[in-house]
Amino acid sequence: MSNSNDLTEGDNTNRRGFLGLLGGGVAVSLAGCSGGGDDNGDDGSGDDDGNMSGDDGNTSDNDGDDDSDGEVAEGGQLNLINAPVSTFDPIASTDTASATVLGQAYENLVHYPNGESELENQLVENIDISEDNLTYTFTLKEGVPYHDNEVKDELTAHDFEYAWRRLAEAEASERANFMFGTGFMIEYETDEENGIGAANVAPDSLGIEVVDDYTFEMTLQEVEPATMDVLAYDSFAAMPEGLVDDIQGYEDAPYSQNEIAREVTVGTGPFTLDNFESGSEAIVTAFDDYHGEGPYLDSVHWEILSDDEAIFTYGMERNADAIAIPTGQYDQGLVNVEEQDDRGRDVGTYGPVENGDTLNYIAVPTLSTFYVAFNASRVPRPVRQAVAYVTNHEELINEVFKGRGAEAWSFTPPAMWPGGADAYNDFVDQYPYGRNETNLDQAQQVLEDAGYTQDDPFEMTLTTYDSSAFQQFARLTRDKLSGTGVEFDIDEAPFNTLIQRGENGELDMYSLGWIWSWIDPAYGLFGFEPENTNTDEIPENANGYYLDWQSQLGESEWADQAQEAWERAQDNPGPDSQDIRDEAWLEIEEARQEDMVLLPLYHELGESFRYDWANIPKIGGLGGHRLQHNRSWLDEDAPNREP
Repeated sequence: MSNSNDLTEGDNTNRRGFLGLLGGGVAVSLAGCSGGGDDNGDDGSGDDDGNMSGDDGNTSDNDGDDDSDGEVAEGGQLNLINAPVSTFDPIASTDTASATVLGQAYENLVHYPNGESELENQLVENIDISEDNLTYTFTLKEGVPYHDNEVKDELTAHDFEYAWRRLAEAEASERANFMFGTGFMIEYETDEENGIGAANVAPDSLGIEVVDDYTFEMTLQEVEPATMDVLAYDSFAAMPEGLVDDIQGYEDAPYSQNEIAREVTVGTGPFTLDNFESGSEAIVTAFDDYHGEGPYLDSVHWEILSDDEAIFTYGMERNADAIAIPTGQYDQGLVNVEEQDDRGRDVGTYGPVENGDTLNYIAVPTLSTFYVAFNASRVPRPVRQAVAYVTNHEELINEVFKGRGAEAWSFTPPAMWPGGADAYNDFVDQYPYGRNETNLDQAQQVLEDAGYTQDDPFEMTLTTYDSSAFQQFARLTRDKLSGTGVEFDIDEAPFNTLIQRGENGELDMYSLGWIWSWIDPAYGLFGFEPENTNTDEIPENANGYYLDWQSQLGESEWADQAQEAWERAQDNPGPDSQDIRDEAWLEIEEARQEDMVLLPLYHELGESFRYDWANIPKIGGLGGHRLQHNRSWLDEDAPNREP
């Protein structure tokens, strides 16, 4: 991989694809709109989705190539691998592992099919936008059936009103801020005494009006071009009205939130949850009355694995049809790229692997940033800067992550950088810690100036999720800084455990990743608003990164700058204020870098490896967790075709 940061460099296919892959338009139907259809393709946190992912620098499950010329062979069980799943309730989903499964059962008005960057209709038939771009009228598809349940049989407009009320009001909701955040703000009323959440939302006060069974209106407080992109996030999925007993007016509903989160799914998707054993497996079975194409499979099974060796062994024993190659077992020399498609995806083969097979291979640049971060109240700024000084990104990409990504000099991926490629390159040119070098002298100097020496070092723990690559990074960083004034302990924790420790403010330095759910810097940078990083308030009233950066307000000019910049962006949400927001995003990135509360390491290259008998659609840059398996199928002679 080239070490240049010039995004126009022709011999760097990963970076070229990074730009070309995500520039698509929007394919949703917009009727009678006056300038409101200019969705900006906002990126995709969450997926997930967009939240922090525990993947080891690879797409771990479901994005192969449906290139077979044969007739579809129906039936069989597709076997895959997944990280630990936390919930099947759309309003509580924040991780890609959960989104991968619940996305088979629940659907939205619009979606990014297979993680590609163009929105398409899913449950909506038509969208009208008012002349002031504040009121959206959605006309739903008629006759869309639900999975079996005792509440109702078919989708109606009341279901979106109910599902979005749960998102705004239910105690389990993790994404209410997506309704009331920068730009996208649904109208609502507040109630100081009985209001819900940080926004004090009055129950049943959202700006949503059901016109008839298949039509409803949504009114925003401010104009937001990315509205439809936000509504593609899985937390905005449809659910039968009155299914869950966790909001006012539905106390007698048949299911508790815990049951929806762990035991049952009731959506409109091609599959429904059949079995879930935490830490072991998840299985979904085909919904025969699905309103769309397929499903061709009888079921999809995910083996839940975290240990790299176990993941690799499971795949090499052909227990999974599309497998993961953890970085510790990855050999870049086995990649044979035969072509690059029109979306910048490398298509070819990988192998032969340990079991003698040659796998089908696809690589796609993803909108993601993997990083190490610090709790600012526990780790002083000079120590944070010392880590940055000794981090050699080129070394990490080539030796630790084995070429499976692009060097990250910013948290915001270059494909969505405010102002474009030239502005990104200007930012990178000013990187203050030395690019692609181990600047030990500067690290030692900044530590000595702060009073930390070999005889009196600062002691801290670096915690990574289950990942041999990040454990290697931890050892490398520890060894580089040994004797300089910093002493490391190294810990490793399951992803969910690490998240819990972060929410409790118990981490010093830790590794995580962020995957965008739509192409907008705000969707990642919201986590740096210092007041939103207060671990005393996470997850109930804040949802930023586990930085406790609010502890530095009034003491650090950079924390103050980040807070002011975020508030300025919030105060200027309209399409005519894009320049103001772009300036704010740059100031947040600058503040993050100068205070070094988070050190970006790499932007992931999502790779998939599948056996030849598995026919699975290719994914786009928004990630494999957005892939529905209704069009996946297995050859008749596929091993393990039956459960």
